[in-house]
Amino acid sequence: MAKDTEKLIRQLSLISYLMAERRPVTALEIRRDVEGYSGMNEDAFARRFYADRSELESLRIHLTVERPAESAADQENYSLRPENFHLPPIEFSDRELAALQTSLQLLDGEFAYAEPLRLALQQITWGRPSPLNAPDQRSVALGITASAGGHELSARLAKIETAIFRNKTITFDYYTMERDEVGARRVDPYHLLFQGGEFYLLGHAHERDAIRVFKLLRIKGKVSYATKAEHDFRRPDDFDPREYSRRADWQLGEECGVAEILVSERIAWQIERHFGRYGVVRDAGDAGDAGDAHEAGDAGEAEAGGGDRLFVTSYANPRMIISWVLGLGEHARLLGPPELVAEIERRLELLCERHAGAPELDQSDDGREHDGGEEPANGHRGHRAGGSRGGESRADAVIRPERFARLVTLAGVLIEAGRAGRRLEVEEVCARLGLSGEELREDINVLNVVNFGGGSYVLYAEILEAEGEGVIEVDPEPYSDNFDRPARLLPVEAKALVAAIDLIGEHIPHGSLASARAKIVDALGEDPMEQGLQVAHARHEDSTIARSISRAIVDRMLIEIEYYKESEDQLSVRRVEPYALVNGREGWYVASFDLGRRAMRHFRLDRMKRVEVTRERFEPRAEVDAAAEVEGWLRTGEVEASRVARVWISPARARWAREQRRVVGEGRHGSIVVALSFAGVEWLVREILKEAGDAAVLEPPDAREAVYREAARLRAGAPAPAPTPTGA
Repeated sequence: MAKDTEKLIRQLSLISYLMAERRPVTALEIRRDVEGYSGMNEDAFARRFYADRSELESLRIHLTVERPAESAADQENYSLRPENFHLPPIEFSDRELAALQTSLQLLDGEFAYAEPLRLALQQITWGRPSPLNAPDQRSVALGITASAGGHELSARLAKIETAIFRNKTITFDYYTMERDEVGARRVDPYHLLFQGGEFYLLGHAHERDAIRVFKLLRIKGKVSYATKAEHDFRRPDDFDPREYSRRADWQLGEECGVAEILVSERIAWQIERHFGRYGVVRDAGDAGDAGDAHEAGDAGEAEAGGGDRLFVTSYANPRMIISWVLGLGEHARLLGPPELVAEIERRLELLCERHAGAPELDQSDDGREHDGGEEPANGHRGHRAGGSRGGESRADAVIRPERFARLVTLAGVLIEAGRAGRRLEVEEVCARLGLSGEELREDINVLNVVNFGGGSYVLYAEILEAEGEGVIEVDPEPYSDNFDRPARLLPVEAKALVAAIDLIGEHIPHGSLASARAKIVDALGEDPMEQGLQVAHARHEDSTIARSISRAIVDRMLIEIEYYKESEDQLSVRRVEPYALVNGREGWYVASFDLGRRAMRHFRLDRMKRVEVTRERFEPRAEVDAAAEVEGWLRTGEVEASRVARVWISPARARWAREQRRVVGEGRHGSIVVALSFAGVEWLVREILKEAGDAAVLEPPDAREAVYREAARLRAGAPAPAPTPTGA
């Protein structure tokens, strides 16, 4: 018998024995009565029992230790309180249960933690309908599902997850973008972060003696344990993973200044709602009063409209804050500090130079390297980010739950059926627990020998092959009540459950995940998000708007939205039939039939200034497929368009572009050419502006000219021409 199997039998037998005795027992009694210990000598027992206790502690199963006599370790008494093993009952409403069921349906097979999520839902919905029996959910679709994507990345994620769980230092080779080199890293892994379609590792880097952020996509080769020790480190008590998802892109790293940005009335509501958390939004008349961190330069000369606002925000990465400001076009003007103003003027001049006259493949480079920290904790919108659907075997499901969790859950399922005198279909059990037929047989064989001497078994189950695909007949033993209630969620199960809830958020029309999450955290006694995995919320999320649209989808009510279309710089009122909430690389959308355009349209929730649910009902259109776009631009970030631009990328940014875009040409000195699909020139202009001079359109000529005009206008501070509407 394998050592791991022997260990599982010992641990399960120990738990059953301690709960069955209902009194403190001595180490001598445990050694004598519990399966797996009786054949050991005293020293071997001491080592194994200590290791088993430590591992159960790490699984959040806490044994109570009592010492009747001072310093008499051999007289320690041990017990296991039922509340330290069993999960407290959670009273979910029907709406909450429906939301949890939908979560599994949406993520099953598409989520790095799908298998532990399956077990977690089995545990918390104990005695209720199986989450696998959820009705088909058409009102929510996911383009981004937190799938690791690919066997190599999956293997890294699984190894890192285990290392976090066991407090094991890991080593790996890492490609650092800023230095364009691969180097060895030795890291104490503290936390995993999923943000912007990518997984990141937060940990203490021994080479830097500081916490660093590592993008899993840039880890090269195999991830290995640094030592053979049981544990290598303890995560600092003051480490707060939430700090790494509460900052804007330009705030990732060591603060180097405070920026003042004048925002026009047209988009002031959007900046205040979605970016106000990263700084302070004030009346425009307060320009120059950002504090002692800097002087505002020419802020006093800025002309501001009556509804204009001043956005004051700290920054760690000058290029990032400049990129964000340029992406807002004429609606944002950088006022200070002077060195940042000088830098944005230099980059606008560079944009003009690189778009003037005939294009050159090898544009001159300014020689400046990308400025920023070792690794920013933000995702990229590249077509490779976020993984892919399909094409992977179950072995590539990435994170597998601990077998201990599988066995405990299976024991409960078998005992419940045995007491009801009901046979279980093998196929049904495999589907409920995500097991193969072979795994199920192996697990049943293990459970059949869990005992603590004197014939005190927990259950006996047998697979009968004669009937159909096979059935399981169960005979519960007297001590089966130790496993007839759901066990506490083990760490990876708890993390999977809360991560799934945080990924989907308040976007399920037929239920409430927020209230379900609160009940789960209360039952667990801690928030699993703080214990190893965090799914960062969409940065531009608005839960109030999401809830309003969700209600309209359920009730089949028309909604009226005041919508800002960035590429045309227009606010317009639309009346639409809402069909589904869909997430993508840029955030959440509502898939709708636009009554004005008489066509399907996707509207981003963060661009809705106002949403009103009318009292007018609509009949769903048979031809509408709300999830039709999920496999396309929502996931990849690239639209199917009639035009493709060839874009030159400077050597300083080429490495990042290779990770995000499709490379179609190589230039000298490290520059590259990428292909960028676009439907409207205005959108392409914004994308090039965001590259802050590190990108130039080579063709088509009209797009190249449009970038030049916009850069020159921004440089001169001229007002924008009236936009020409082109439809939604």
